[in-house]
Amino acid sequence: MRKLQDAVTALLPAVVTARIEPESCPAWLRRPGRTECAGRWETVSAIYRALTGLVLPELAPEREWRRLDVVLTHPDGRGQILEVDEKQHFTAARAVTLERYPATAVLGFDSAHWLARSRALTGREPGGGYARPRPPLFPGDGGRHRQRAFRDALADLLPAEHGWLPTIRVSDAEAVAVLAAPDPATALGGLLGTRGLPSHGLRADPAER
Repeated sequence: MRKLQDAVTALLPAVVTARIEPESCPAWLRRPGRTECAGRWETVSAIYRALTGLVLPELAPEREWRRLDVVLTHPDGRGQILEVDEKQHFTAARAVTLERYPATAVLGFDSAHWLARSRALTGREPGGGYARPRPPLFPGDGGRHRQRAFRDALADLLPAEHGWLPTIRVSDAEAVAVLAAPDPATALGGLLGTRGLPSHGLRADPAER
């Protein structure tokens, strides 16, 4: 599945004018606590409680760190996250998070579609390493599923608190369709243009590629 992420990332220089940083993460998202969550702290805490039945600590444990698929920095200095979501991102735990997003959340993807697919795949989550415990925040079986869903929620809800553009998500099915298109770069540009990528952030002229 990582091949989809790598293939989409490889297309980006032909599609966007932004600086592209794969496998990166802004400091405020690596180990977000009360300070980093800012105005979304209550929402984030409620999501964590719904996932685990536990209270989210105000300071994240040191071992909690992460990387994102891609971080874009547009010419005007604004940052934006781009994630390619494989099947393991559509789970019962992800449905729990999406159901609790506030109506004011501005997202770079169709949350209703993500929620519907997460519900459809509930009970069919991959096992093994995909579901292993991830203490201290996500102990017990299925911990990795809960951790992944929680981290996705943080990546969706916190950017606006830090002046970033909405996080863009591309599903595995969308990525496959883009890569199968006659002109994958044009197909990806069209998709990103509907997901909140600034219009000036797209390379409109094929000669620029």
